[in-house]
Amino acid sequence: MRTEGPTSSPTEPPPRRPKVIKTNQQQVFLYVVLTLLLSLATVWGGRTLVHSSETLTFAVGAPNSDEALFAAKLATVLKNNVSRFRIKVVNNADNAKALAQFDRKQADLAILRTDAKVPLRARTVAILEHDLVLLLGPGNKKIKSLAELKKKKVAVVAENESALAFVRSILDIPDGSEAAAKIQMAPQGATLDKLFAPASGFGAVIAIVHASRAIRDKAYEQLAKRGGFTLNAIDEAKALARRIPGISSETLTAGMLSASPEIPDDDLDTIGLEWLLVAQSRMSPTTAGELARTVYENKSALGLDNGFASRIEPASVEKDAYVMAHQGAADYINDDTKSFMDKYSDLMYLGAAALSVIGSIFAAIYAKITRIAPEKASELSTAILDVGERIEHAHSLDQLECLQDELEGILRGAVIGLRDGTISTDGLDTFKLGYEFVRDEIGMRRDYLKRHAGEAEKAARDAGPAQQDDSNVVVVKTAQSA
Repeated sequence: MRTEGPTSSPTEPPPRRPKVIKTNQQQVFLYVVLTLLLSLATVWGGRTLVHSSETLTFAVGAPNSDEALFAAKLATVLKNNVSRFRIKVVNNADNAKALAQFDRKQADLAILRTDAKVPLRARTVAILEHDLVLLLGPGNKKIKSLAELKKKKVAVVAENESALAFVRSILDIPDGSEAAAKIQMAPQGATLDKLFAPASGFGAVIAIVHASRAIRDKAYEQLAKRGGFTLNAIDEAKALARRIPGISSETLTAGMLSASPEIPDDDLDTIGLEWLLVAQSRMSPTTAGELARTVYENKSALGLDNGFASRIEPASVEKDAYVMAHQGAADYINDDTKSFMDKYSDLMYLGAAALSVIGSIFAAIYAKITRIAPEKASELSTAILDVGERIEHAHSLDQLECLQDELEGILRGAVIGLRDGTISTDGLDTFKLGYEFVRDEIGMRRDYLKRHAGEAEKAARDAGPAQQDDSNVVVVKTAQSA
């Protein structure tokens, strides 16, 4: 008979740990998102710090002047584009006083026409408009040269009286002379019909008009249909442009003033002036370049309803330009085709540095603090060896089966853990060695218990006949006694 020891229920394997792979993946995803967000915030903050808001004072003439209206539009465009620049418009009695304010360094921006006195520190940001000089004669009378005008009474049609000095300079008439007295400003609101009327006494009209406005003005076409004027060429245009700084040689294209009848009927030479947006030379190249970019990229939004600044052009970067281009504007113009990398390289370098630093910090936090590390396979060897230490105390096959079940449970948990990531392969060879050792020990103990159980049963069978003979002798003796 085999000795039975107390039976015990198989030990339940410990509850499985949560899948650390999924948890770790969630952590990694969270840290990646946080790294990107913090990097973007760093780039934005750095850009805001470097490009902090800057207010530029814009000196202009009267509130209803073209310069003032353009300045107001530029302020609106900068605001709508969420630019770091803000425009403070400062009105003056006229543009001459605005330029004087600019010359005293009390303004950052101004607009000048190239016949004005140019402040020493003015640098061009953009060409806003061209003014054309139209030499008009009454009826069919042609004016062959500017020299003829010295003997005529000439009406000057312009926005301000500074045009008188300009006309006298191109006619080479000294101030205070008798010929200078014949050069007069046209009465306010006077039409060409009235100026060419015999009663007016004017033998010619010199109109200084914005090129964009001259194209739109239908008055020339209406007067041309009545045969009211003749548009004359200024053959001395190129010579005047070389002689007088600020004057440019211009071309009046056929049909520019009137399509029917076509005036002029062929391209004519004339002279012109430029309206320049100027900035202080001390303005940083970065500021001037960004301002120039805003102006060039928003041409349609900056043009006035009357046509002024509707054909904005880049500043002249030639060394002999009448007003030198600002270095920032010149850099932008010369590098207008720069690539995306060139434009945003600073921000990209800042972003890469932020990504590197912030990513390293989060990687260290994940590796050292928050990462859920899987259990090493070698750590399960302790549980296996504990099973092995209890083998010698198993005195029955049932107890041994319980230890066998516990060992198999540890193995099953290890296999599942290796599959779902709760257990790493670190120390797997140690685990395998321990498992095989304990498994063999259990097998040897099982053989031992089976062998000893068989010997006990054989001894019991051998002892059985002897006991039966002794009982028969006792019975016989008892019978004989009886």
